[in-house]
Amino acid sequence: MSTEAVDRLREAGLRVTVPRRTVLDVLARHPHSTAAAVEEHTRALIGRVSTQAIYDVLAACVRAGLVRRIEPAGSAALYETRTGDNHHHLICRSCGGVSDVDCVVGDQPCLTPEPDSGFEVTEAEVVFWGYCARCRKP
Repeated sequence: MSTEAVDRLREAGLRVTVPRRTVLDVLARHPHSTAAAVEEHTRALIGRVSTQAIYDVLAACVRAGLVRRIEPAGSAALYETRTGDNHHHLICRSCGGVSDVDCVVGDQPCLTPEPDSGFEVTEAEVVFWGYCARCRKP
């Protein structure tokens, strides 16, 4: 288990437990994982852990800002440890692969709502859909 996960949990004010450390390590190695995939990888590393424990750990880590939950249309929620930088995602319509893409440069309408909306935008979620290089090959 990584010391980085331990440090991140402590900095967030969360109790350091084996499932929490392991989930953060799993997501660092397997970004854009579903809860089911996180559960599978976690069990492979530490053995018995309940499905509810995985969901509880993910929810606590999302609330603490250690994990980001993304919800692409028509897909199960995905989790990643890359947080706080307003990056976006590319999703392949064929294989479902997900890749990170830094915030679009230039004019950024995704961060500029109507001036009288009353909202202070802190993050925008943009998903680009298409076909990855592997799926485009004949």
